[in-house]
Amino acid sequence: MAEDIVARVLRQWQQVHPGLDVTPMAVIGRLNRCAALLQQATDAPLVGEGLTRAEFDLLGTLRRTGRELTPGQLARETFASGAAVTKRLRVLEARGLVGRRADDRDRRVAHLSLTQAGTELIDRLIPRQLEYERALLAGVGEGRRQELADTLAELLVHLEGRLGGLQP
Repeated sequence: MAEDIVARVLRQWQQVHPGLDVTPMAVIGRLNRCAALLQQATDAPLVGEGLTRAEFDLLGTLRRTGRELTPGQLARETFASGAAVTKRLRVLEARGLVGRRADDRDRRVAHLSLTQAGTELIDRLIPRQLEYERALLAGVGEGRRQELADTLAELLVHLEGRLGGLQP
């Protein structure tokens, strides 16, 4: 197996501090490096549609939940700040992909949903995006991908419990 950049970093730390336990860095360093590389790579198909990954995530959230959501609910579902969601929604509304309906009782509350154009775009994009992501993972065997997904799920549940997870 080829050596990754984190292995070199770990080796360098071992040379500087021979007794240092670098095990956490082996995991977190690789997760961070993978996340950065995947973020760059997974945005590529979306650029052709004029979308950022964050905008795609908002459209996908509205599609997968199948109901109207408030900006606050979208922020929680996509792990984004309220301000970031508001900014992205303005772009998506201007493109005619998301519609806004004022609440019947409180006009300050907005209910957001996909327009027909938004639904058609996400339904066209999601299979292409998944195929692209499948190709990115092709170097890892299918069984290993499931093992990796299970291990990451275990870590995520642990971190959400420790550092704060989703709000209902």
